[in-house]
Amino acid sequence: MCGIVGLFLKDKSLEPKLGAMLTDMLVTMTDRGPDSAGIAIYGDSASGHAKLTIQSDQADADFATLADDLSSALGVPVSLHRKDTHAVLALPVGKATAARATLAELRPGLRVMSDGESIEIYKEVGLPKDVARRFDLSAMTGSHGIGHTRMATESAVTTQGAHPFSTGADQCLVHNGSLSNHNNWRRKLKREGIRIDSMNDTEVGAAYLTWKMQNGATLGEALEGALDDLDGFFTFVVGTKDGFGVVRDPIACKPAVMAETDQYVAFGSEYRALVNLPGIETARVWEPEPATVYFWSH
Repeated sequence: MCGIVGLFLKDKSLEPKLGAMLTDMLVTMTDRGPDSAGIAIYGDSASGHAKLTIQSDQADADFATLADDLSSALGVPVSLHRKDTHAVLALPVGKATAARATLAELRPGLRVMSDGESIEIYKEVGLPKDVARRFDLSAMTGSHGIGHTRMATESAVTTQGAHPFSTGADQCLVHNGSLSNHNNWRRKLKREGIRIDSMNDTEVGAAYLTWKMQNGATLGEALEGALDDLDGFFTFVVGTKDGFGVVRDPIACKPAVMAETDQYVAFGSEYRALVNLPGIETARVWEPEPATVYFWSH
């Protein structure tokens, strides 16, 4: 049992409040997943620059001279903005792949949480309210975001096992459920050159969508493909640079509710995650249908 939240803003005037609204939604879902929590925020992107969100269990040592070390190795300017055990590296677009390889040499203990022009991912072990406080999530701004509270059932409680998972630029996924054919797909996707770092089934789901979109599918088409190719029980909420998507498996045994107004589209595992959103009393509220893809884009 896990808790999922998502918020896609149509009204730009709400963007300064995105982090605060998502944090409230996430904390409300604490009893669905007290082991670990995470959030992905799609914020402003600087022209010509990409971002890598990184995490370290020895952040003081690993982050101290990292920007200078990486800048020297890549021959481009790199800046670092730290938040607790995470940091966001800013560097020129097109250098993300090289930066990943160089980071593996310079700081082998680092984990890359995400890369892209607008995405930042923060996740750690602990209660959602504590994770949110550590990263000051409520102060973050952006156009859309997704979050997850985890109750581990099949793997260890670790930072690496927390959601969201990101396997492609500006892409991420949160998941409630269990995929039964993830080992077969892990092998296939790795042969296709898709990056998968953990043994978590959710990361395979994220990698599947990355693979489909790298081969020309839209987010909606990739989610349609998941219904045919991925076995098990799942509710997926997905983020891309411009979009936000939701799909449930054909049985749809995992709870889900959505709400839409002129200002936003919201997702929660339970309605109580949505009750403090502005205008929720007049929103169109519904339970997403089984085997049905929903997606929105800016």
